[in-house]
Amino acid sequence: MKRMHLIFLLLSVLNMGCFGRFTMTEREIQAHYAGRRDKPLFYTIETDSTRLFVASTGADTLPPLLLIHGAPGAWYGYIRMLDDTLLTKNYHVISIDRPGYHKSRIGGRWRKRRQQYTLKRQATTIVQALRLNHSGKPATVLGRSYGAPIAAKLAADYPALISQLYLISPAIDPDAEKFYWFSKWGKFPLVQAFLPRPLNIATHEKFTHAGELRKLLPGWQQIQAPVTVMQGGRDWIINACNFDFAKCVLEGKPANFIFLPEAGHLITNSHAELVRSLLLSPSSGTVTPVSAN
Repeated sequence: MKRMHLIFLLLSVLNMGCFGRFTMTEREIQAHYAGRRDKPLFYTIETDSTRLFVASTGADTLPPLLLIHGAPGAWYGYIRMLDDTLLTKNYHVISIDRPGYHKSRIGGRWRKRRQQYTLKRQATTIVQALRLNHSGKPATVLGRSYGAPIAAKLAADYPALISQLYLISPAIDPDAEKFYWFSKWGKFPLVQAFLPRPLNIATHEKFTHAGELRKLLPGWQQIQAPVTVMQGGRDWIINACNFDFAKCVLEGKPANFIFLPEAGHLITNSHAELVRSLLLSPSSGTVTPVSAN
């Protein structure tokens, strides 16, 4: 019994990239924006089978900056970037809840619905968020952790819509999926009954991720936008071999590779100024491997 309790605890705290301490309640979100003049606008984009929840800041006539979170996660994982006035003066910042997470949904029974949490289905749903932008300009897309391969899938499938691609702490190598001794327990219905929905979806994604990444392999050659890849040397969630994998699949393409030896997983928070400077001075398209401290 003690072992089962430990499994529940570990699954709920450590199972996937963005942990419980980074979640925000509606009350906390309201408190964060209380008294602020600039607040996000919220939208829900619905189709017959999906509901995509979106938060945005900045004028919709500016070029779009689309932010894609990991697993689990929500739009507010990028709340600092949504609040960043330097970014919102230059971009229409769009942060989404990935399908299945927070306020976004995919319809149908769970058995059928979980078959739809594929990179392709995620990309075809998330791309609808760009309809909110009225600049007529292609988007800069930033994906973190499990959001990175979805960002890559967007760039591969919709090259005319994407001008720049940022892959931060990317989980992209199909042979480097990291499992813990307790990960398998998350697949059991009894365990799932005691865990929140986002963790169950994240667990499903984890066990299908390697297969989805193998499907993506031909797509890397279809990416036309310049790519920036950032990886932390102290990221214990995503193995650093993903950084080397990115160099291989992007060989010969316009790409920057930035390795941060002292950084952990959440580079967009720990190195916010560096990320901002890159977004405000996008790649010229030359292949430039970089190491930064």
